[in-house]
Amino acid sequence: MIPFAFSVRFLALLGLSLGTAGALSAKEELGKADAVGKAAKAGPEAAAGTKAASRGAAGAVGPVAALPRVYAPTRPREVAPKFPWKRNITTTVFWIGEAPDGRNTTPNHKSSWDTEWQENYGGFDDPNRENRTYDFHPKGFVPNLNPFYVALPFNDLTNKEISATKIPWYKTRKHEDSDSACHGTWLAIRSGNKTCFAQWEDCGPFTTDDHNYVFGTAPPKNPENNGAGLDVSPAVRDFLGISSGAQCDWRFCTAEEVPDGPWTRFGAGRKIASGGEQDLAAIRAKYAEMVRRREEWLKRNLDR
Repeated sequence: MIPFAFSVRFLALLGLSLGTAGALSAKEELGKADAVGKAAKAGPEAAAGTKAASRGAAGAVGPVAALPRVYAPTRPREVAPKFPWKRNITTTVFWIGEAPDGRNTTPNHKSSWDTEWQENYGGFDDPNRENRTYDFHPKGFVPNLNPFYVALPFNDLTNKEISATKIPWYKTRKHEDSDSACHGTWLAIRSGNKTCFAQWEDCGPFTTDDHNYVFGTAPPKNPENNGAGLDVSPAVRDFLGISSGAQCDWRFCTAEEVPDGPWTRFGAGRKIASGGEQDLAAIRAKYAEMVRRREEWLKRNLDR
């Protein structure tokens, strides 16, 4: 049994607490009414906003303060690519093993840089969509080379003097005089809201000396096929969902810019996905340069 004196004291304290809470609630209500009144003088929109803010959220013990607004962080701005986009280029489709037809008199069982292109690829790159797989290669075999390939109208091996001055990466990319500095270079190709990546594996369409277009800002000089300036493989066609003659954008890109995708599952593209030989060589070169600089610094400072 609770002692009578304790009960009286408890009830007195409870009444005091309720009285204080009631006084505070009344004071708060007067403050809210005053705020709404001031906002009404400023205009109906301000009054409505003040009234809504004063209500807050309903809690178990009465109104509570409204929660502050939360803003999602903005997305970082995209870094400008090293190489600019070439926009609205007429794009045609070609494939490894394509036979000469009409104005195209060059068979594609070999390329400008690979005399055994079809054999090295693994077979005929059948462009018929019914004869291709979900991951963008022909059903008959697994390709040894990247099925995402393109041709651009310039051949550095037959235009060596121009190449030395026009190719941006000519001096930094290691190659022998007999090897191409363009062969295997990565491109980003865009149509609508889709972008894919492919490697430069052949020269064309129709011309092989159009350096002002390939490395400059001029439009393609080829007059054929509505001024086509880019040939793409069936894999690029199917990924972008285009037909021959479509308008596409393209630009050169570095290997570091190439994301994982169907273009990194076969052939040389696998080196990009696995951080292969090119990345390993770059890391070793960077480490050797750091060691060299450290040795020079030590030598200068120890001689003092």
